[in-house]
Amino acid sequence: QKGDLASLWERHAPDHALTSSGGGGGGSSDNYFGGGRGGRGRGRGRGRGRGGGGRSSSGIAPTTVVTMSLEDEDYNFICRLHSFLRWIIDCMEQKEKQESDREKENQHRPESDPIDDDDCCKESRTWESLSYLFQMVKARSGSNETKSMIVPRILGGKQIVTLDHASFFEEFGTYEDASPRSNTPSSQQQNPDGGNNNSSFGSYLHNKPDRALASLGCAMGIAVHTLWRRHQSFISPSSVPLQQYNHQHPHLTTFHTAIYRPRLYNLAPSSHIRMANIRTSTVGRLISLRGTVTKARPKRLRVLDAGFVCSKCGLNQIAKFMDGKYSSPTRCEDMKCRSQRFVLNRKVANFCDVQELKIQEVREELCEDLEDGGMSQDSHGDNRDAGRAPRHMEVEVSHDLVDVCHAGDSIVVAGIVRAVNSASGRGGKRGAETSTYRLYVVGHSIVNMTAEDGSRGQGSGKHGMDSENDGGRNKRSRMSSSSANMHYTDQQLQQIANIAHADHRMYSMRTRMAFPFDLLVRSLCPNIIGNDLVKAGIVLCLLGGTPPEMSGLESQSGMTIRSNSHMLVVGDPGMGKSQMLLSANQVAARSVFVGGNTASSTGLTVSLTKEPGGDMGIEAGALVLADRGVCCLDELDKMPKNHRDGLLEAMEQQQVSIAKAGVVASLPSRCSVIAAANPKSGHYDMGKTVAENLNMAGPLLSRFDLVFILRDEVNKDHDRMISGSIMGRVRGGDPQGVNFRDGGDGGGKLASDMDQYGAQDRVPMKMRLPWVTEFQKQPLPLQQLKDYIAYAREYCRPQMTDEAADVLQDYFMKLRHPENDGNKKDNVPITTRQLEALIRLSQARAKACLRPCVLREDAEDVVELLIESVKQVHTDECGNIDKSRGGVGGKGKQTKVFLEAMRNTGKSEFTMSDLQGIADKVSLPLGTFNEFVDNLRDRQFLMKSSDGCYKLL
Repeated sequence: QKGDLASLWERHAPDHALTSSGGGGGGSSDNYFGGGRGGRGRGRGRGRGRGGGGRSSSGIAPTTVVTMSLEDEDYNFICRLHSFLRWIIDCMEQKEKQESDREKENQHRPESDPIDDDDCCKESRTWESLSYLFQMVKARSGSNETKSMIVPRILGGKQIVTLDHASFFEEFGTYEDASPRSNTPSSQQQNPDGGNNNSSFGSYLHNKPDRALASLGCAMGIAVHTLWRRHQSFISPSSVPLQQYNHQHPHLTTFHTAIYRPRLYNLAPSSHIRMANIRTSTVGRLISLRGTVTKARPKRLRVLDAGFVCSKCGLNQIAKFMDGKYSSPTRCEDMKCRSQRFVLNRKVANFCDVQELKIQEVREELCEDLEDGGMSQDSHGDNRDAGRAPRHMEVEVSHDLVDVCHAGDSIVVAGIVRAVNSASGRGGKRGAETSTYRLYVVGHSIVNMTAEDGSRGQGSGKHGMDSENDGGRNKRSRMSSSSANMHYTDQQLQQIANIAHADHRMYSMRTRMAFPFDLLVRSLCPNIIGNDLVKAGIVLCLLGGTPPEMSGLESQSGMTIRSNSHMLVVGDPGMGKSQMLLSANQVAARSVFVGGNTASSTGLTVSLTKEPGGDMGIEAGALVLADRGVCCLDELDKMPKNHRDGLLEAMEQQQVSIAKAGVVASLPSRCSVIAAANPKSGHYDMGKTVAENLNMAGPLLSRFDLVFILRDEVNKDHDRMISGSIMGRVRGGDPQGVNFRDGGDGGGKLASDMDQYGAQDRVPMKMRLPWVTEFQKQPLPLQQLKDYIAYAREYCRPQMTDEAADVLQDYFMKLRHPENDGNKKDNVPITTRQLEALIRLSQARAKACLRPCVLREDAEDVVELLIESVKQVHTDECGNIDKSRGGVGGKGKQTKVFLEAMRNTGKSEFTMSDLQGIADKVSLPLGTFNEFVDNLRDRQFLMKSSDGCYKLL
């Protein structure tokens, strides 16, 4: 009816600022920098006198905030959108009618003769978003006529409606193609990607998002009003005039308070923009931006409008505030008063929740910029972005988008780019002192790619799509995090399937079934020759195990068991540890690479920052940013001890807790830690334990599921392969360099070793992986490897089988209780933490082949991997297995026995001959005895005096 559109537009249209009257010109509605220049005026103070309008852009001078006027373009799109929404609703009514007719006919039709459902309307995703606003009822008219129709629910206040951008424009284009009023093809009228055609709603939404969203909200409101009046006209008695009945009906009061806020997600690819491309040309446009939240500032209240009482005449007037800039009225609205003094009336003020986010560009976009040279390259082809820090962008969210994401979350933001004076924030006393502006994004919708329930794609990660007063009825408008997962093309899915079904058709079936996993190991860091078991451990850490909520452990026991594995690589310099970490960083879909010599405890976990106003904000560190990914820590031994302690909670509990300055919080850090470290003496000493070589605490080392030790040993065949690989790359030949052509029959030896296993035997990884490296000359491309691991980590959830569980349990019991139970000293110090590690690694091994369950072969490969890790950790300087070392954090057995024998002698000083006699008594090898004594001195167990004697400390 008359006045509906005007009332709706007043509630939905955006506001813009005009400079105060008094000789000044009004600011333009299209000026996103805060208004026009204003007139000259006579006054020079802050709003005093008749001028002052010229400083409206600084936020100091009072401004008048008014609603944008309805233009012809807005009216045109409101009509088109309303017709489209009514078409959707009519289709749903038609579908309901067809289903009702089908049920009636089925009652009289034989069961063998079903009705064809082709006439039913196709389900609309737009209707799924709008359905909570309406309901299907059977109305009865005054003449007892019954009819099924869609009527609106009695909802007032702000209603948030989520719409899929791609589906909405697809259905809108279908409607306008079939509309008789459409004189041009939909390819010209409707451009979802935001073309230059002015008749395209996609272009209108991209270039003028404020007006476009207001038009869509008004169209929803008109649809609600017209459907309600249609229902009332059908059921109202004929004796009462329809206009009088509608005017007096109490439901209209509720409808007149409703504000419909559409939120679009899954924007078209053309709307997605990198942070590097956000410039002044994008100000005022709707864009889609991806990033990682590094800081989430505390929630604040912003005054939208407030009442002011004139001090002279007592007149009450309402003043709106634009972009959080506070300004009181300049003059009283009463023409007889015109006073300039007002008192703030806080009781009638309206507030909204506001939060500021700081997001950092994702590593993929940073790498693409480095590959493409950023925006451009100069004439010499130099990379302008080489070595730069990741870009950051501030995002301002309000209302229901507050607290949707936290520090460390990976999000996709759809918002409008704004510009603000950079002098002292958005408005302030120094706003007029500079003409420099900074860009920020006003959030329109947020998709949190990190679910809050511990699993991506499971449950409903909060998307901020609920109505503020719908009482939880808007269930369909909630946005699940599964829609934000990585999307794969048909070509990528085909490549993933080819890798999962890869088969070299040689040897036993068990060997052929393991080929996908062997191929992944072959393709990880192919420039590093050898170290196949280390690469296998890295691949398993990248894949991760099955989350506890997926495996059922959490629901059964109520406890959370981490599904991410940790790995430590210790070795001599020059063994390629950092190169393998960099390769893992490139392959992981989400990863953070950190150097231990430049990292601190707050840089790894979280840090507190003081915000304006005295509040404390939390800024995420590396472990929080790597949530649901991988954190690569290089040079772990260079990190100070007090900074390494921050890893303890993050690695086991998978969270980072902070209790400082009145802030008590816990942030998720569900990531795998792959660390590399060098021995403190430069060369790994087999006479010492891992903890003694690294000078690292045992509790930290015990959290690593796998520990590998790389030693630079002299091996003629291995050195020939490495030198051939390096020289092959220098000569520009085979980049992989894995060959046995340079004098040797390594390939034939590997084949003969494989032939010795029968058709049903399992080939150990130690022999299988080198053979695959020789057999598969070319590794997988990096992008295919990355897609496969991301797909397996996301969608594969293998469950443990009885056979695999028996293998893991038998190995655990053998370590805890060796065959000679009489000698308790022969058992390896292993706890249930290692058993949980076996479970995680077995699930990751099954993920490598995209299997739904863990087979016996997966468990046997993991057991072999852990046997090698335990062997390296417990091997002493004589090459013997010293099971009393106490794991990675223990002390050497021979050291303990030797020091105890020295104390039992009762002497305080010992000569070298005395020490040799004690060594002979405890059966200590004398071949490296001098090095053994030097190690005791380095570890401050012995002190050598000036007379050549040794004292026990």
